[in-house]
Amino acid sequence: MSRITARFAALKAVKKKAFITFTSAGDPDLKTFAEILAGQPKAGVDLIEIGMPFSDPVADGPAIECANLRAFAAGITMVKILALVASFREQDEETPIILMGYANPIYAYGLEKFTRDAKKAGVDGLIIADLPPEEDSELRKLAQEQDIDIIRLVTPTTDAERLPTILNGASGFLYYVSVAGITGSKQASVAPVRRAIEAIRPHSSLPVGVGFGISTPEQARDIAQTADAVIVGSAIVKRIETNLDAQGRAKACLVNDVLAFIETLAQATHNS
Repeated sequence: MSRITARFAALKAVKKKAFITFTSAGDPDLKTFAEILAGQPKAGVDLIEIGMPFSDPVADGPAIECANLRAFAAGITMVKILALVASFREQDEETPIILMGYANPIYAYGLEKFTRDAKKAGVDGLIIADLPPEEDSELRKLAQEQDIDIIRLVTPTTDAERLPTILNGASGFLYYVSVAGITGSKQASVAPVRRAIEAIRPHSSLPVGVGFGISTPEQARDIAQTADAVIVGSAIVKRIETNLDAQGRAKACLVNDVLAFIETLAQATHNS
């Protein structure tokens, strides 16, 4: 059983929903990011998504674009991303780690080398925003050989005809994008999310996590009443940005403030 499957099963057994975070690897710098990463399980995070910075992140809003630029300025590379995961694994062997991003950096690294190195580092899943199911067979095969889940995106525009294609080969959990558009651009609404999840469940036994448009503990609690997992990214990234000084450097309070904010979201999710 993969870490992702095991974590969802453990939470279901105690009737809790999963709280999942997203942060961009290397933001605002490698050392600070590593500290934020290390502190998340204690803050109540159940699964961790790490963004692989890319120069043309078509699905990401301004907050994550700025985070990517800060990460590039700090010297982030794919090798360093995997090193950050490996370092995290030295202290935590249970919390699932998912890499989220775009196909170009993975293809540039080399698919076989990437999946092999990702497994060695301790990666459990991949979310590739711009790689549709019809085009991910090569990566999916290599990932499956390394027991890495391919997590697929379902959106408000996904219809009944398209859904089986997305579900074919999906594993780990399904990521429901609650709003159309880029990250951080709109707020999630509970009623349409509930209807969408109700339409998905008869066709898949995979847990459904909801992301995009969730930025407060109240929203996290409301979405958790319907979804199996709540995913928050842009709001956390914005919290990092508000804790930078005029030169863009991390203030002394950054890590503690960001983790405290994450903890409020995790508690709201778990107490839904």
